[in-house]
Amino acid sequence: MTITDEDCLAETLAFNEQFEAAAASRPARGQAPSADTLALLRRNRLGGDTPPVRLPHAQSRVVEGGVKLRMFVPDRVDGVYLHIHGGGWAFGSADGQDERLWRLAVQARLAVVSVEYRLAPEHPFPAGPDDCEAVARWLVEHAATEFGTERLLIGGESAGAHLSVVTLLRLRDRHGITGAFRAAHLLFGPYDLSMTPSQRSFGPRQLLINTDSLRGIYELFTPGMDVERRRDPELSPLFANLAGLPPARIVVGTEDPLLDDSLFLAGRWQAAGAPVQLGVVAGAMHGFTLFPLTVTEREQRRERDFLATA
Repeated sequence: MTITDEDCLAETLAFNEQFEAAAASRPARGQAPSADTLALLRRNRLGGDTPPVRLPHAQSRVVEGGVKLRMFVPDRVDGVYLHIHGGGWAFGSADGQDERLWRLAVQARLAVVSVEYRLAPEHPFPAGPDDCEAVARWLVEHAATEFGTERLLIGGESAGAHLSVVTLLRLRDRHGITGAFRAAHLLFGPYDLSMTPSQRSFGPRQLLINTDSLRGIYELFTPGMDVERRRDPELSPLFANLAGLPPARIVVGTEDPLLDDSLFLAGRWQAAGAPVQLGVVAGAMHGFTLFPLTVTEREQRRERDFLATA
């Protein structure tokens, strides 16, 4: 394991300290939040306390199955990136990162298609994965006519990274589709919903998520399931057969309770035969790319370069 961005460690750790100190004023995540708390989390930016900026030139679309999409189509399109947002399967939205996704679309020459999948607790597993699977199949069938390219990529952040892997496995296992998506970009995802050692040992630190909030979020997404049921490969891709998946870039910070998830997945992904780039960012907490940090600028540049050349 190679740790990157150690030259930014002081800045990154200082931000973590400030974020943790302000934790008391933020709504709690997981733990079956009240309707008011859930509404607030869904209204505001992930990791922030203000609504996101919605760009007028983003396109809205509804595809087969009634799934809504947010599309960003630049003048030049060399591929299509299926983006799946994070938010613990319970908040976040396809229109919550317009500025970042539009910048990625222009710089990487990609049509970015973000999925407005159904959210827990109103729509627990398997609703969200069903929606992502439906959009992925739509792209496999229609990307060439809609966007003029069959070069497909997939990825997301946190729960979106989990859903990206689940989607690739569903395409392979349910529809016999492999190779349609050329690469996967996976940022700090949870890949074992029965909890890896780093999830269990992280404790109460208020760095966006912690051990207790992860337990609460898993209960929202998979209500009433015990630990053994959550190890099912349909829920926890770390336990799946990963053969036939595309090259991947897997990224996590050293101060993320999901650290083990990315380390373990990278090892199993590579052992299954696909190339993996593993990025472990010094001092970075969960969701660090949501915040204005030097490591965020670097990571967004690496993401763009990976997706542009995959």
